[in-house]
Amino acid sequence: MGFFDYSWSIKDRIFDDFKTTLYMLFFSAIFAGLLGLILGIIMVVTDRGRILENKVVYSILDKLTNIFRSIPFVILLALVAPLTRFIVDTRIGPKAAIVPLVVSCVPFFARQVEQALAEVDPGVIEAAEAMGKSPFEIITSVYLREGLPNLIRAGSITLISLLGLTAMAGLIGGGGIGDLAISVGYNRYKDDVVLVSVVLILLVVFIIQAIANYLIRKTKH
Repeated sequence: MGFFDYSWSIKDRIFDDFKTTLYMLFFSAIFAGLLGLILGIIMVVTDRGRILENKVVYSILDKLTNIFRSIPFVILLALVAPLTRFIVDTRIGPKAAIVPLVVSCVPFFARQVEQALAEVDPGVIEAAEAMGKSPFEIITSVYLREGLPNLIRAGSITLISLLGLTAMAGLIGGGGIGDLAISVGYNRYKDDVVLVSVVLILLVVFIIQAIANYLIRKTKH
């Protein structure tokens, strides 16, 4: 009997679980990316010495970001369960998994955005201010434009981290390829299923990294 015979016999389930993983990754990335980008920008511009310096706003966001980044994902699943039920009207399934995935990734990506934009040359920002540009114009034409390669790099890191978190979605019935690797591969001693799951996850990681590297090369000045 071939090593991959069992994997082949459940190929439809593997394909469905792989699609579920991509579903959770795609929608979580959209919401977490948008919210994390906004939060990261606010943190950058309100930091000390920045164009919209505000110690109170920065201090609050900085502490909230640190707090939520420190909460283990398995605990966060339970913590945001009421919010999940309120938003998607259920606590289980792939759709429900998206809420804690977003909540977990927003502070992580926001911090990545903050660090990426903080590396923008202060001289370029000062030149934009001297030209009379508004804070919004500085954010869009200086911070985001100059920091784009670093933002892309931060996005790829966040996507790969998010992909890892989808493996724990099985704890709330989210399914996905990570859940398949544990529930079938590990618990039923089907090593071929574990191997196939790992290969599929690595494939997604390599694609994310390859696209990110290509975009970084294209956007570097």
